[in-house]
This record gives sequence, C-alpha cells and structure tokens, in this order.
Amino acid sequence: MADVQVRQEYGGALMFIGLALWVADLLVLFYLPASVKIGYHAAFVGIIVVMAIAGLTLVICGYTRCPHEED
Repeated sequence: MADVQVRQEYGGALMFIGLALWVADLLVLFYLPASVKIGYHAAFVGIIVVMAIAGLTLVICGYTRCPHEED
C-alpha cells in the first residue's frame, strides 16, 4: 500500500513540474513578438519547443507512474 502512495505522489510531482514548465513556456511565448522585432526569434522558438517537449515528457511520465484503478 505504501508503494502505491509513493508512486502516486511521485507521479503527481512530475506532472506538476511539467505543467509549471508549460506556464513558463507561456511566459516565453508572451515575449516572442519582442524577440521578432530585435531579430532573436529563432532562439525564442527553440526555447519554446524544448520547454514544451520537456513539459509534455514529464506529464506523460508522471501520468504513467500514477496507479490507475482497473474496472
């Protein structure tokens, strides 16, 4: 029983970190128009893509670590 609870907490923490990365990614997206004006849009797009993939990976890993009830 304790193992299930530890896995659930670990999975929840991974999903929370992944969602936090997505929020930070939205902040980078907010500054994208300014980066286009100064000519650094490629770097910002790269950061956006890397953070989005990292967040998605953490959410998926966290979801698969959470135990699910089977009907």
